[in-house]
Amino acid sequence: MKTSISLALAAAASLAFASAAFAAPPTKTGSTAKGSVLTDAKGMTLYTFDKDSEGKSACNGPCATNWPVLKADASDKAEGGYTVISRDDGSKQWAYKGKPLYTFAKDQKAGDITGDGFLNGAWHLAQP
Repeated sequence: MKTSISLALAAAASLAFASAAFAAPPTKTGSTAKGSVLTDAKGMTLYTFDKDSEGKSACNGPCATNWPVLKADASDKAEGGYTVISRDDGSKQWAYKGKPLYTFAKDQKAGDITGDGFLNGAWHLAQP
């Protein structure tokens, strides 16, 4: 009986590890007129903000309305260059290499990069 339980636990642990090991990154890579960029699952360009500090978003309230965050679920885990940060409102956001990631509300379709250089150059394309 102990052997069956041990085997079942080992199998469950290896399945859990395998699914975690093959978790998809929270972004994709897309092409724009300015080269390769990180995109969300819909292909929308992702941006970083100079006023953010490592692992901390400075874009809240109206800023976050114009620059929607790349939301993370509470169960999401850091992997590779990706981390999950906590926002001021308690929600979770993806960051890449310590920089929180956002889309831009005025981008209409995949490949748009209208937010690049916005606010006197404070917004930048997130690059792989």
